[in-house]
Amino acid sequence: MSGGKGRMAAKVLLLSVPLAALWLVAQDLADPPGQVGSTTAPAPAPVISPGAAERLGGSIRLRTVSHADPAAIDASSFAALHDYLESSFPQAHAALRRESVGIHSLLYTWQGSDTTLRPVLLAAHLDVVPVEPGTESQWQEAPFGGTLADGFVWGRGAIDNKSAVLGTLEAVEMLLSEGFRPKRTIHLAFGHDEEVGGRAGAREIAALLSRRGVRLELVLDEGGVIGDGIMPGIGGPLALVGIAEKGFVSAELSAEAPGGHSSLPPRQSAIGIVSAAVARLEAHPLPARVEGATAQLFRALSPQLPFVQRAVFRNLWLTEPLVVRKLEASPTTNAMVRTTTAVTVFEGGTKENILPTHARAVVNFRILPGDSVEGVLQHVRRVIGDQRVAVRRAATFTAEPSAVSSTASEGYRLLARSIREVDPAITVAPYLVVVATDARYYADLSDDVYRFLPVRLGPDDLPRVHGIDERLGVEDYERAIRFYRQFMLNIAAR
Repeated sequence: MSGGKGRMAAKVLLLSVPLAALWLVAQDLADPPGQVGSTTAPAPAPVISPGAAERLGGSIRLRTVSHADPAAIDASSFAALHDYLESSFPQAHAALRRESVGIHSLLYTWQGSDTTLRPVLLAAHLDVVPVEPGTESQWQEAPFGGTLADGFVWGRGAIDNKSAVLGTLEAVEMLLSEGFRPKRTIHLAFGHDEEVGGRAGAREIAALLSRRGVRLELVLDEGGVIGDGIMPGIGGPLALVGIAEKGFVSAELSAEAPGGHSSLPPRQSAIGIVSAAVARLEAHPLPARVEGATAQLFRALSPQLPFVQRAVFRNLWLTEPLVVRKLEASPTTNAMVRTTTAVTVFEGGTKENILPTHARAVVNFRILPGDSVEGVLQHVRRVIGDQRVAVRRAATFTAEPSAVSSTASEGYRLLARSIREVDPAITVAPYLVVVATDARYYADLSDDVYRFLPVRLGPDDLPRVHGIDERLGVEDYERAIRFYRQFMLNIAAR
């Protein structure tokens, strides 16, 4: 562009920027954000049963490690955990019906007095991920010791996810001791294979409830946590309630070549062909966008942000390109706004002087709501654009992204209220869960599926989940128990 037209365009641009800024100011002043904190009065804090932390530690000592191959599972550890739960929570096991589902999963039913009310379901999982061989000596406390030291419960499962299993049962035991009887039926669903996809655990529990014609009022599973200092610009603890979760699919790429001696290489080897395909996928990810649960998160947090950031997040219709560029810069926030591309496996070659006849790579995609498994596979084939590369869905776990649950429902309101009644200083906000959980299996049974684990984690704690030195503060665990008790009171007493 040149001459008069160029000067005119420049003038329009110079005028439009301050006008847009003035409009944002007017919009923000005309529609001031609501109070994000809470005027909710704290609920009376019940005394936690003595020995709660020790009981959590005892469950950690039972090595309920899940494996993709059912034959590799240590059945005796799961049986021992079932027995341990029964002996640790006698009132709950006397009052609730317990059923074994699938191989090692458990379904509890606390029958409500009003059968016209839809039940609620609280989900958690009994299994844990293994400890990486060779890292045991790097743990401050033994990874399966269940040790109580320095104000923490240490060991694999302290956070993910035996704290939810034991915490829920502690809360039930407390409520029974207090004489509470629910009006609404409460189900407790504890899968045994969440860490490897949940197909023999939560999926079977959901199928059983479906065959019985159960329609759930609400589902609460793990997902978001209470973040403390994990989001820049937000002061105080932040409860992230997952209202949706990303899907999951892996694409397998492979190429064949004649092979031969490395002294006479072709222009491109099988490894080179697959490498080029992988490079194109990494260079051309699926488009980013701010919508759904992520847009709701920013909207909910905007009242706590400085004026300029608040105006930006409250006017995403105008500022989305700027926001996307900023969020793309960090792996953590990039995952909130796009279907991510992660190369996780690359195989090819056996010896330095032999040309491989086969090369293979696996690329994992975590799918943003609004995208789909088939759409991702079409994207892979289109971007690679090389007929020499075979593309197929890997023979592993696959899931479509979930629907987005409402933040205007009674269930969400009671969930947020329960969080604040335990700690009024907490800000509650909706959130997109970027990993897969058992919650997806219950989506056909309820419109309101939420993902929240009521434990407080700071930046230093996040690597401990599935990592070295997993631990949970005793006080944080006791607050989690109070939350489960308060939530069941609020949701099942009406």
